[in-house]
Amino acid sequence: MPGTAGRRRAAARMPRSGHRTGTSASPGGHAPSSPLPPCGDSCDTDVPSAVRALRTVPHEKCAVRSLPLPLALTARLAPVAVLATAGWALSSGPDTSPAAKDQTPPDTTDRSASAPATQAATKTYAAAPAPCESLAGKTVTSLVPDAKADGKELPSTDTDVRRTCSWNALKGYDYRWLDVSYEVMESDEAARKSFKGRVADRGGGGEVAGLGDEAYSVVNLTTEDKQQTREGTVLVRAANAVVMITYNGSDFESKKAPGTTEINKGAIKAAKEAVAALQDG
Repeated sequence: MPGTAGRRRAAARMPRSGHRTGTSASPGGHAPSSPLPPCGDSCDTDVPSAVRALRTVPHEKCAVRSLPLPLALTARLAPVAVLATAGWALSSGPDTSPAAKDQTPPDTTDRSASAPATQAATKTYAAAPAPCESLAGKTVTSLVPDAKADGKELPSTDTDVRRTCSWNALKGYDYRWLDVSYEVMESDEAARKSFKGRVADRGGGGEVAGLGDEAYSVVNLTTEDKQQTREGTVLVRAANAVVMITYNGSDFESKKAPGTTEINKGAIKAAKEAVAALQDG
């Protein structure tokens, strides 16, 4: 039989009941039927079993830590990314700094209001007067014998801008025709351009002093079928309006025409009254 020392060495080599690694003793010396808690087995694999058994970390955290490293990092960083995105959205909204609140758009009220006022100031006449009322009855009778003093207004597409009245009559063999026309424009400059254009189309005449802002008179003689007709035209610009007088005559018995002086003086007389009617408006 071995000695006492030999029995002690054999006993030291034998495992003691109830202290096997990873298990606990059960009645009868059988191994337990259930493993250690999932948290201890799946997460803290490098921590002793005795310590793992004491932990109370929820199983959800163990499930995250049991994922492979890239997925685990993604799951942990996702809330950080959401917070960062929300912070960016808040910081990139409308500028509410005091400097931004103090900024106001430039006030253009004065400039926009002054432009129409300037234009309105240059428009002296807003509409053309009634042309058939521009001449006195005796003036019509002297220039167009046997003509009706009321005259006849010609059709116009816009009576505020352009109006014309006509008188004509045949007394014996003497024929006379008289027109008074008004044209009102948006500005003095527009009327000035129109006046100059009409003067350029009727060369051979001359200026008429003391009539409107500027005036021009011309007399021309034409012959058709051996019948002469002499016609005088007077153009007057008064501010933003242009007045035009047309006066002509023929003698059907002699086939001649009235003299230049008679026609020119008659046209200028009608022009003076027409301009006065415009100004009296």
